Amino acid sequence: MTANGERPGESAVASGLKITDVQGLYLRLPEIKARTDSSQDALIVRIETDAGITGWGEVDGCPLVTKAVIDAPMSHNLVSGLRVLLLGEDPFDIARLWRKMYESTLYFGREGAVIQAMAGIDIALWDIKGRALSQPIWKLLGGAFRDKLRVYSSNMFQFTPEATADRVRQAKDEGFTAAKFGWEPFGRDAATDCAYLDALRKAAGDDFDLMLDVGLVWDATTTIQRAKLFEPYGLYWIEEPLHPDDLRGYGAVSRAISQRLAAGEEECTYRGFQRLIDEGGIGLAQIDMTRCGISEAMSIASYAAKRGVMVANHNFTTDINTAASLHFLAAVPNALVLEYCVEPSEISRNLARNPFRQEDGFMRVPDAPGLGFEPNMETIERFLVRDN
Repeated sequence: MTANGERPGESAVASGLKITDVQGLYLRLPEIKARTDSSQDALIVRIETDAGITGWGEVDGCPLVTKAVIDAPMSHNLVSGLRVLLLGEDPFDIARLWRKMYESTLYFGREGAVIQAMAGIDIALWDIKGRALSQPIWKLLGGAFRDKLRVYSSNMFQFTPEATADRVRQAKDEGFTAAKFGWEPFGRDAATDCAYLDALRKAAGDDFDLMLDVGLVWDATTTIQRAKLFEPYGLYWIEEPLHPDDLRGYGAVSRAISQRLAAGEEECTYRGFQRLIDEGGIGLAQIDMTRCGISEAMSIASYAAKRGVMVANHNFTTDINTAASLHFLAAVPNALVLEYCVEPSEISRNLARNPFRQEDGFMRVPDAPGLGFEPNMETIERFLVRDN
């Protein structure tokens, strides 16, 4: 953040535009399975202006909770829904509006769902600004360090080692050079874990990177033991083995293991990532645009760079998240890779009219105005949960 309170790339020049509406659109698949899979529903943010320019954002949280944060009326000066705070405002005033939302939600905000709702709005405001100025967001953030990102295939563990290995084969056939597997049923016992990793490494070969998302199921001692056991598999990183509140445990693990330690998807603030980096000693900060927003993400990445920590996105949702992540990672010097969810959710796969594609293990950074995302309104209409 600059000395005058603006975030990187922002201008104090008024746009002449006014916000006329802020909507949270709740999309949901007909069946929600009991898996840790956030591609099954989504809260899409749409902000309208008096010039006919529409901005799109997304929130990865509990959709109806974050929708309520947006839609709620004002209760008093420190308890307000977000929509009422934004109506009539200039969408170019991104830093000021972030502060206005933050200060007007102090009694029930400052972390969690309120910041997540603000993040979706922040993405949409950057989209409006880019569209209005005919510039991609990365240009407004100060320019791009790269025009493409290495992208990895992000998967849930399947329920047998062989079915999971089939996902690696599919990723290689599609041109990916790396893949991540996470959550249940991994982590229950060492023998089963090694059976999975054996199958994955054999399917991947030596010239393919494998990442492991443990899913918060171990303590520090178990993590250190497993990390030693897993050294022959050459893991690119080990992600979130511990509960996110166990900063002391993260610190112990980071000092003891040889693999890169990654975490951060539960965090949505600068303070949260500062603690993970300083107390937890992580080597990779995973920042979700739909939980932090682009503005906060830039500040987090700047702090991480000063501490010698790389950053990546977290993304297990839609192409709005993918677009915002591409702009963010292009605009910071310490970006490592791009996460891309390959779970077969129709909301994830079909939300964009022209979905983002990887080629030879890389994804191009959009150069269209704003996010470079255009919504598939048929998908939105099909999965929209309408208010009763």
